[in-house]
Formats: sequence, structure tokens, C-alpha cells
Amino acid sequence: MPDPLADFMEEIRTSRKYEALQLPGDLLRDLLTRELDAGFSLKEARKQARRKLHMIVAPYLGDPDYAQATRQLEGAFASGGPAALKEVCVQLLGTHASTRERLPYLEQFYAALFAVTGRPFSILDLACGLNPLAFPWMNLPLSTRYFAYDIHRPRVDLINQYFQLQGLEPLAEQRDVLAGPSSQYADVAFFFKEAHRLEQRQRGGNHALWQGVRARWLVVSLPSVSLGGHHNLLERQHRLMYGVLRGLPWPVTELVIGSEMVFCIEKSDETKT
Repeated sequence: MPDPLADFMEEIRTSRKYEALQLPGDLLRDLLTRELDAGFSLKEARKQARRKLHMIVAPYLGDPDYAQATRQLEGAFASGGPAALKEVCVQLLGTHASTRERLPYLEQFYAALFAVTGRPFSILDLACGLNPLAFPWMNLPLSTRYFAYDIHRPRVDLINQYFQLQGLEPLAEQRDVLAGPSSQYADVAFFFKEAHRLEQRQRGGNHALWQGVRARWLVVSLPSVSLGGHHNLLERQHRLMYGVLRGLPWPVTELVIGSEMVFCIEKSDETKT
């Protein structure tokens, strides 16, 4: 008998659009299963799952040429000092809309976060994108344990290459944080510019994810304006955040840095054990 899950996963993994990404099976399985469980026919479930996958992968946000990016990083470490490395990281961060918007206030951004959370010895970067390449602006020691999770295999490989060149442990991992949550503890967990898209993927998904994150601080950011800069999103993002946090006894410190709203959530009930 045909297996609709296996067929869907094979179709996605061999498609021209997604083949290079080597997407995790638990993500694809989760997307189709949820649509089938919602009562859609197989045809409609596949359509809905593909629509959500496009939103999750978000090719419209941009990506570097990963082979070239690796060569650029290796060249910066081989022949340049800290300034050369920062220049390459700025170029790469600028290829993705999420991190490109943060470039004008990059150092200020992390200084403001850590003024609230304290200086972390370990970080969880959930759905990290290219954000780990901003490590030179975090002013943290190389002893920092930086766990980075993303669904995009070439991106994860680039981040691990960067970590190794930088002298950090290569702790980036291909993982869908919703379908395959981690039990790793960290002082601070980042969840940057993803909560609104996660809620579109699965209503209530943020509530479950945030409860499961094992960190003393969960730092969630959301854009305060639309990608084109034409719409103010402050009120909408506040509704989203405090809807997710309803019933959870965690103090929140709000920051606005550039075009980004940041919510520093103290999960004081979390411990390392």
C-alpha cells in the first residue's frame, strides 16, 4: 500500500526547490500529519503542508551562496584579523532580511539584552537563521557554549564551520524546534523574529514551545514594522506575545531596539537539573 507520508517526504526532498536544504523528516511528517488530522483530504493536506513549508523556509528572506560563504570565512580567518572577520560576517548577515535589519544596531542590540539577562555562559538559538554569525558583536568569551538550531542543512554546516574557525564548539544542529524540541539547558534562549510565523504554522505552537524551552531567560523578538516598512506592527505583536504568555507566571522586560521589539522573559522556574 502507498504510504502518503513517505511519498510526501520523498517528493519534497527531491524537488528542485528544497533538495539542497535536506530538510528534517520530523518537520515534513509533522506538517502533513497535522493537516490530515484536521480533516483535510490527502490532496488538500499536501497543498496546505506545502504552503506552510514555504512560509517556514521563507526563501523570500534571502540566503548567501553557502559554498562561497564558507570560502569567505576561511579566507578571513587565514589572512585577516578581527576587522576582516567582522566584514565578512556583516556581508553574510546582510544576505538575510531578518539579520540585515539588525545590522545598524548590532552591538547595541546584544548589550541591551545582556544588561537584562546578565552575561550568559550558554545560549540556545532557536530557529537561528544566520544569527550565530553575530557572535563577534556579543562580547562573550570563547568558552561560551552556543547551541544553534535550524532546519536548513547548508546553513547549519556553515554555522558549525564558523564556530570551529572562531574557536567555539561546533554545536549547531539541524532541528525543527517545534516537531523535535531540545532538552538542552542554557542561560539564555533566543527566539528571534519567528514567533509570528510559528503561530501561523500551528496555532498555540508558541505556548507549547516556550514552556518546553529549558533556559533561565527566553528572549523573543518580533519586527515592529512590516518587511517593506509600510505597516506598524506594535499593537499586533503585543497581542500575540501576551496571548501566548497568558497564564504563565514569568516576568517580562520589554525593549524596543531599532525596528525590533524584544521581550526578555524570565523563566525563573527553570534549573539545570
